[in-house]
Amino acid sequence: MDDITRKHDAERLFLKTLQSQDEELAGAGRVFMEIMHARTELTDLGECVAVFGSARFMEGHPYYDLARETGRHLAEAGYTVITGGGPGIMEAANRGAREAGGQSIGCNISLPHEQRPNPWVDRFVEFDHFFVRKMMMIKLSKAFVLLPGGFGTLDEIFETMTLMQTGKIDPMPVIVLGGKFWNAMRDFVFNTMIKEGAIGEEDLGLLSEANLAEEVVPLIRARMEEI
Repeated sequence: MDDITRKHDAERLFLKTLQSQDEELAGAGRVFMEIMHARTELTDLGECVAVFGSARFMEGHPYYDLARETGRHLAEAGYTVITGGGPGIMEAANRGAREAGGQSIGCNISLPHEQRPNPWVDRFVEFDHFFVRKMMMIKLSKAFVLLPGGFGTLDEIFETMTLMQTGKIDPMPVIVLGGKFWNAMRDFVFNTMIKEGAIGEEDLGLLSEANLAEEVVPLIRARMEEI
C-alpha cells in the first residue's frame, strides 16, 4: 500500500466512524499539522483570488480557455491566483496567471487515483483533507471566481456563501462566470429557493455574474468598494 492510499484510508476512517479517544486525538493531530504546514508554506502571497472549477475541462475546451484568460487578467491586475492545484479549470487559471507573470498557487488534494499538481503552479501545498484545503483557500482569498464545475466546485462556493450568510467570515466578492452553464442553477435559486423562502434575495447580494474574463477584475474591485 503506497503512502497516498494509506493516508486516504486513514481519512476515511476519521470522517466515517467514531474511533477510540487515542485514534481521534491522532486524527485531530494530523489535521492540526496539516493546517500548520499550509500556514508555513503559504506566506507572503499578496491579495489572492480563488478560482473554483472542474478538473474535467481540459485544454481546448471553451471553459478551459475562459479560465486561462481569467487567470491572466487577475495576474495583470496584481492578484495572486489560487486554485485547487489540479487539472482542468484549475490548471487553466494557474496557467493564465503564470503566463502573465503573476503568482500562481495550488492547494492540491492527495487522492489515490487522480489529481497531481498541475505544472503551472509556482508553489503548492498538498492536503489530505478536503475540508482543510477548502478552509485554507477561504482564509487566504479576498474574492472568489466560480467557473463551471461539479460537486466539489459547488461545495466550495456554497460553503463560502454559507460562511458569509451566517457572519462566520466577512463579506467578499463572488463572481459567477460561465454563462449558460449556470442557467438551471439560477432558475432553481430564484424560482425555488427564494420563492419558497429558503433563502432571501439579500443572501445573494455578494454574487455578481460575468460573461467575459475581462469583466472579472472590474467587478471584484467594484464589489470590494461596496463592502
